[in-house]
Amino acid sequence: MVGTELPAPLRQRIASAWRFRHHVECEARARFTRLALWLEQAGAPDALVELAHRSAEDERRHAEHCAALARDYGAPVSEDASVELAEIAPRSLTFSQRTLYELVAACCVAETVSVGVLMRLRPAAGSERMRAVLHELLQDEVVHSRLGWAYLAHVAPSESVTFLGRFLPDMLEATAAEASLPTSLSPQDDAPALLPHGVLPHAERRSLFASAMRDVVMPGLEQHGVPTGPAREWLERHGLG
Repeated sequence: MVGTELPAPLRQRIASAWRFRHHVECEARARFTRLALWLEQAGAPDALVELAHRSAEDERRHAEHCAALARDYGAPVSEDASVELAEIAPRSLTFSQRTLYELVAACCVAETVSVGVLMRLRPAAGSERMRAVLHELLQDEVVHSRLGWAYLAHVAPSESVTFLGRFLPDMLEATAAEASLPTSLSPQDDAPALLPHGVLPHAERRSLFASAMRDVVMPGLEQHGVPTGPAREWLERHGLG
């Protein structure tokens, strides 16, 4: 078991973080697998369909890394657990709109936040193994983020994308939950000692989430014609503006 020199509550917090990431990566694999099918049905360019398939395979590798790290820190992880993947897009939308919604939510929003987090964590890694894992995840998440932006750029010239604006708060809410921004904190959640073990302290998670939204996601969406007023209001209400 690694991290045995750490106080037990801190080691448990790290183990829990990597176990949660394993679950997120398993969901991401299932989501990209489904998105590859949807993109093909929507007549998207072959390159984007292939990129979605590649992303699903990337997430399989990521889940393996996360499971191994969770176990090393003392948290058992079952890699045989099934994933029940719900559609996050409202059923009231058309198929084309649901496809775009899920790509924007999963890639333009969630993966962009993940890139920012991993960029902060990689140089703080406390071991070569941790640095290698974080580097691999970072390289892949950059590509996954580009999938969403590329599909938005593909669709925007021929279809209205303004409908996304009213749903952005829902996407941010889901991404904030996935980024582990808890409403109640333990002393371990803000411990600087988390960083070498691939876990961001809470204050930094909030800061990176806000900067990713403000500096990357919102300008990118606006560039393609998506109104971001509701999302900016959501950020202000949550003290992240």
